[in-house]
Amino acid sequence: MITIEDARRIIAAGEARAKEIGVPANIAVLDAGAHMKAFVRMDGALLGSIDIAVSKARTAALFSMRTEAIGEFCKPGGTSFGLEQTNGGLVVFAGGIPLTDSSNIVIGAVGVSGGAVSQDREIAEAAAAAATTV
Repeated sequence: MITIEDARRIIAAGEARAKEIGVPANIAVLDAGAHMKAFVRMDGALLGSIDIAVSKARTAALFSMRTEAIGEFCKPGGTSFGLEQTNGGLVVFAGGIPLTDSSNIVIGAVGVSGGAVSQDREIAEAAAAAATTV
């Protein structure tokens, strides 16, 4: 289970990386049931990216996979073309990472949006790294 202290630590790590690379971001932490645990919209982060950050975390939590890995299934010719249209809409590009406990059980997910896809991935990876102590 992700505690509020865990969620705050995850968000703080993501915010720190976002500040280092100069990208105001939206960062969402969801629990294993894909319900909101914590969220931050950094000053200057795009309003349109709020839903994308939450949806990236939701996608990662629902499928226990990084969002960009799910995107591979959704490509034309992929094994699950159109998957992104399910579950009320999924986001299948980088920036969503499932969070696991020491037994490798998914306990939640983090989603980041606000920069280029590569920047979102970088921020999400920094945030997820803070969850390794969960």
